[in-house]
Amino acid sequence: MTIDARIVGAGVAGLCVATEIAGRGGRVSIVDTHAGPGPHSCSWWAGGMLAPHCEGESAEEPVVRLGQESADWWEEKTGVVKRNGTLVLALSRDAGELRRFARRTRHHEEVDAPGIASLEPDLAGRFRRGLFFPQEAHLAPRAALATLVRRLGEKGIVIGTPAEGAAAQGAPAPVTDIDCRGLAARDALPDLRGVKGEMLVLRCPDLTLSRPIRLLHPRFPLYVVPHGDGIYMLGATMIEATERDRVTARSLLELLSAAYALHPAFGEAEVLEIGVDARPAFPDNLPRIRQRHGAIHVNGLYRHGYLLAPAMARMVAEFLLDGRTPEVMDESVLQRREGGSARDHSGGVAA
Repeated sequence: MTIDARIVGAGVAGLCVATEIAGRGGRVSIVDTHAGPGPHSCSWWAGGMLAPHCEGESAEEPVVRLGQESADWWEEKTGVVKRNGTLVLALSRDAGELRRFARRTRHHEEVDAPGIASLEPDLAGRFRRGLFFPQEAHLAPRAALATLVRRLGEKGIVIGTPAEGAAAQGAPAPVTDIDCRGLAARDALPDLRGVKGEMLVLRCPDLTLSRPIRLLHPRFPLYVVPHGDGIYMLGATMIEATERDRVTARSLLELLSAAYALHPAFGEAEVLEIGVDARPAFPDNLPRIRQRHGAIHVNGLYRHGYLLAPAMARMVAEFLLDGRTPEVMDESVLQRREGGSARDHSGGVAA
């Protein structure tokens, strides 16, 4: 079966869907208001942690299970994955947080001070206990996005603006619109909400870390992701807000204080970037593939964009090319209430 798919939105979800459909022989076009990924997209400000087992501490089972596909997918499609695992730590006063994290997760090893030092020599003597998740991985989000764009371009798939997409209409087969606009899709998905995330990019050449570090704290757990050449991304906040234009002073203080607690070298780090965006989430924080208003919507990835986008892309491709119903497919509650009819995957109305 051959399809023509028009992807709306060139963030991590849209690019993964385009890559997966094109890789299975489908015809793909991509439109994006900004003509590509960039600071306007929450994909730009992600940590890039491919850590399904750590996410099991607070996420539902599908996130853990589906997220286990991500490292292999990103390795195959981009080659930028580092498989060094994840190290979870806590200060002595927060030892209870580490025990709680261990109870709520699986596939980890308990490590003592010498074990921590063997994994991260620059943290030697700073922590007594930790949890090591050896199966986890991470990537540099911007490099991953750029690689997907480049490889799609090698197949003749370029990202156009909506106006360019409209001018290019007239494909010989019906076109399936796949909406991957994130929070911008609230005009069609009113049950989406924004979850604000704030982050910092620091240059700290005096510190060498080789894997993501999660520093637990009862109020603001910190993650630090190494991106090479002394560059680190720091993130922590999850605020119920759609506001995406400013970082609060409190968040900056908490992020920097937590980083300093992890290692004093961060006190001398150079702040390269301060970022903020609002991540799209449904009420239960689980992703959805939904048919509404003549389009297939891929949305609600919450803070699991790079972790879940490969599985979501696979399910969309299987739905379009093989007729297999995705496990995360649902029909809008509003659509059912309105008596609206579902759409089939060629874009027409199902009987």
